[in-house]
Amino acid sequence: MNRYDVVVVGVGGIGSAVTYHLAKAGASVLGLDQYDIPNDLGSSHGITRIIRLAYYEDPSYVPLLKRAYELWHDLEFQFGKKLLITTGSIDAGPLGSDLVAGSLLSCQKYNLDHEMWDSNQLHRVFPGYSLPENYRAVYQPAGGFLLPEECIVAYSSRAMTLGADIRGREKVISWESHTDRIKVITDKGAYYGNKLLICSGAWTANLLPKISSLLKPERQVVGWFQPIEPKNYTLENFPVFNLLWKGERYYGFPVYGVPGVKIGRYHHLRQDVNPDTMDREPNQEDEFVLREFLEQVFPSVGGSTLSLETCIFTNTPDEHFLLDNYDGLDKIWVASGFSGHGFKFASVIGEIMANLVGGHAPGYDINLFKAGRFAGG
Repeated sequence: MNRYDVVVVGVGGIGSAVTYHLAKAGASVLGLDQYDIPNDLGSSHGITRIIRLAYYEDPSYVPLLKRAYELWHDLEFQFGKKLLITTGSIDAGPLGSDLVAGSLLSCQKYNLDHEMWDSNQLHRVFPGYSLPENYRAVYQPAGGFLLPEECIVAYSSRAMTLGADIRGREKVISWESHTDRIKVITDKGAYYGNKLLICSGAWTANLLPKISSLLKPERQVVGWFQPIEPKNYTLENFPVFNLLWKGERYYGFPVYGVPGVKIGRYHHLRQDVNPDTMDREPNQEDEFVLREFLEQVFPSVGGSTLSLETCIFTNTPDEHFLLDNYDGLDKIWVASGFSGHGFKFASVIGEIMANLVGGHAPGYDINLFKAGRFAGG
């Protein structure tokens, strides 16, 4: 009857990790994705994704990050391929900004290896950075980036080796909760599970209407640009960055995988979208937003535009994750709302959700991510 212990909907960064951890725990698990595994239509692509221990968003993320690093390295060992590239990371902004203060607080609270630099010190160590005199930077040597597509391949492959059934190009249409099982209906058939986990990114709200108001898909665009001084933007010479500029937060990477320095702005044009009908073709306005930043802050990356790519953020009102039970019966679970900063946590969230779905304690304090923090619970 196609019955499983757990049915996982969405096999992107989070879903592939959860599927692996469930299979590792001995569960029979089915992973379903409406697109290819991996694909470039959701939130888990783009060649590189930042990972950093210094976390200005909230210091309580740091214990999760420490475990995430351990699990990514464990996956590298199992898969036999490098998935996490260390470059160091820079959190920078004007003196007194929340970004710098929050990053420094995380470092001090958890005794993270770091250095505090002014703009001149940063430029001397990494000449690709030429920030204004009033800027300060927290350098954290453990920072770097993950290879998202490769991570999904690794987790999916390991999950299948452990017995998981993973199916791409199969869209979930609906689900039904019965006394002793969950029925999941797709465009190709029906499956039954004791538990159901929805982690389908921008499409999660379609399947879980009670929390649709908490999950807002947003169009995001990143670009790759030709550096005029290439030697300053190699892996060795250009740490990934998280930088506050004129009230907006930007992020970037050294040259890796494809030509060009990768640049993005969080909440790019603040466009809430329907993931099925959004404009996926980058345009001149998208390019201008990124080039304007480069011209003012990184003029030595002001060469030609080499490529642009869209993806999707799924934002909660406070931009913290949503990891919780949905039905009050511990049969239906949700992992969503990663608000543009979740991929680095995929390894540990996979472990946490596997614990929860399996009826165990999460292993970490996840009160920050409960739905009850919002009005109405």
